[in-house]
Amino acid sequence: MNIEQWDEYRQITDAMNEMISDMDDSPQMKKVVGHICRSGGKKVRPIILLLASRICGKGSENCTNAALAIELIHSASLIHDDILDEGVMRRGVESAHKKFGPAAAMLAGDYMISKSIELISIYSTPVVQEFGRAGMAMAEGETIDIKSTSEDFAEMNYFDCIDKKTASLFAASAVMGAYIAGADEKTASKLKNYGRKLGRAYQIVDDLLEYTQNIDNKKSDNKSISILQIYRRTMPYESAVEKAILLAMENVRMAKDILEEFDPSDSRSKLMTVTDHITMEMLPKTLKNLSDPGEQYAGI
Repeated sequence: MNIEQWDEYRQITDAMNEMISDMDDSPQMKKVVGHICRSGGKKVRPIILLLASRICGKGSENCTNAALAIELIHSASLIHDDILDEGVMRRGVESAHKKFGPAAAMLAGDYMISKSIELISIYSTPVVQEFGRAGMAMAEGETIDIKSTSEDFAEMNYFDCIDKKTASLFAASAVMGAYIAGADEKTASKLKNYGRKLGRAYQIVDDLLEYTQNIDNKKSDNKSISILQIYRRTMPYESAVEKAILLAMENVRMAKDILEEFDPSDSRSKLMTVTDHITMEMLPKTLKNLSDPGEQYAGI
């Protein structure tokens, strides 16, 4: 299934295009923000927010601003990430700081964060708080990532980093959708945990792909230590890859187990699709063949 053909994807892209069109009073900022927002990406995080609302029994019409806010703060974080890593490509196109300069890129990131705050301000306190906490966690995770080059950066440090830098926004997307739908705390907590497990699996897979040079649209001088490098300190390459894949698989399994607690629906089916699409389906067969799907990783 092509996610770009989903109604949820179109709902987000339409809202984003409308926002950019309304920026006529700032043509230079409009150019930079337009480049960033229209440079691809599957809008997975805001789609999760919309689907989380629907799986809780409500439509997603009231979620558009929140979904757009999620995509904007995510895109802003990528700008900062590329500047810190000196990344020259993002999503197959030239990164913002290479195309427009670091100053223009940073200011565009500031604009997008400010716009996301304006968009999220119409919602209830729990929604706003989850959004704010995710933003702070992402910054904390980036700070940990900067320090990750040292040899004493261990497995627990890695998980602390990705839980904050990456999984926090997946978790926020899911729980915000639940809160907007009026879900109770137990249901919201389940979906938040789903997002956390998915975000962790996604980052492990992304790190695997980058380390094994299977990502050709994200080139940088990033020296961050991945889980594969940590495992390789004590085991051969293939064993390290297998252990990392099993770890990703276990987090995917836990995420899906949470979704299984909800009644069957189109929204649940789509969340299952997203879960596979951004994790195990991203791995080439040459890597997946190193891991036996029947095994369980017990080191979590």
